[in-house]
Amino acid sequence: MNKKPPIYRTCILSRKVFLKEEMFRLVKKDGEIYFDKYQNMMGRGYYIFKDINLINKAKDKHSLSRLLKSDVKEELYLELIENLKERR
Repeated sequence: MNKKPPIYRTCILSRKVFLKEEMFRLVKKDGEIYFDKYQNMMGRGYYIFKDINLINKAKDKHSLSRLLKSDVKEELYLELIENLKERR
């Protein structure tokens, strides 16, 4: 029985390392940013820790737009927050 080692990713907002399951994945494809709910889309992936305070702070300061060098729509933030609520 080979157990797979845990997979870690770095949050682009906090720069801290977390388990992949504890994070949302965003994908940059053709200059657009998409929420990858099932973490299987093709394209460059970015990870954000599942924390309402972190997401709201990024929304207020437009951190994601700056970090990803692309326009992040309001709907993306709302989708992330909605998925956080579903998880609870």
